[in-house]
Amino acid sequence: MSYVLRRLLGLVPTLFIIVTLAFLMVRLAPGGPFDQEQTLPPEVKANLDRAYGLDEPLPVQYLHYLRSLAHGDFGPSMRLRDFGVNQLLATGLPVSLALGGLALALALAGGIGAGLAAALSPGRPLDRALMAFVALGVAVPPYVTAPVLALVFGVYLHWLPVAGWRPGELRDLVLPVVALALPTLAYVARLTRASVLEVVALPYVRTARAKGLPERQVILRHVLPPALAPVLAYVGPAAAGILAGSLVVETVFGLPGMGRFLVEGALNRDYTLVMGKVVVYALLVLALNLLIDLTQALIDPRVRHGRRA
Repeated sequence: MSYVLRRLLGLVPTLFIIVTLAFLMVRLAPGGPFDQEQTLPPEVKANLDRAYGLDEPLPVQYLHYLRSLAHGDFGPSMRLRDFGVNQLLATGLPVSLALGGLALALALAGGIGAGLAAALSPGRPLDRALMAFVALGVAVPPYVTAPVLALVFGVYLHWLPVAGWRPGELRDLVLPVVALALPTLAYVARLTRASVLEVVALPYVRTARAKGLPERQVILRHVLPPALAPVLAYVGPAAAGILAGSLVVETVFGLPGMGRFLVEGALNRDYTLVMGKVVVYALLVLALNLLIDLTQALIDPRVRHGRRA
């Protein structure tokens, strides 16, 4: 319990630092939410600044934002004036969670399977073919993969839709999920292969095989549990990478998720919209990292005691 409390308390300063840095970066960036191609009359711009509190000193704006954030209020959107940021979050979050969750699940399942298959046939054609695919997945980013998949499977073959989102239609998410999952899948496969090869060479695995245990039992009981520890530790960074990649993928496939709103908010200098998305992304990553840490502590008691042997 003390370990859980320490981890929970450690999230507070981390989130505070993220919010502070994001607030300063957004506010100090060139341009503003009401800068348009046609310059607004000074009195109109002054009224808008006053309405959104932008006429106050930056520290005062920051304190007001923290006060609203403490009550769960992300404020109104400065460009989409018929919507509050909370409304936009409620619209985009389910799409992003579905996209990111499916992509992470596909990356872990496919990466662990590919890495294990490669490690069990080192140097053979299967190993070389899988590692070639992994190298390609690492080298090609989602903003290249996504248009290629849309062009091949959507435009040429007409197998899958290339844009849009219909709730409950999983076909709409196939191409975005694959495009988003491929880089993470490649990293997981490489990590799994290296870890399995290391564990297989340990004396206790050789002893298990010498006792005549079936190979399936050796792999599942003696090799995979310790070999997957590095993969489990990578889940947090992997989730962060998937969230970052969703910004591009949601824009390419026209999905109404948080990534697309974040891109539009950044282009329009919509301060409150950008801040709301950043805070939610930070909370998701921190919560997932906490879950991974607690899972590791449950599996390995040494984690709860500062990793002492």
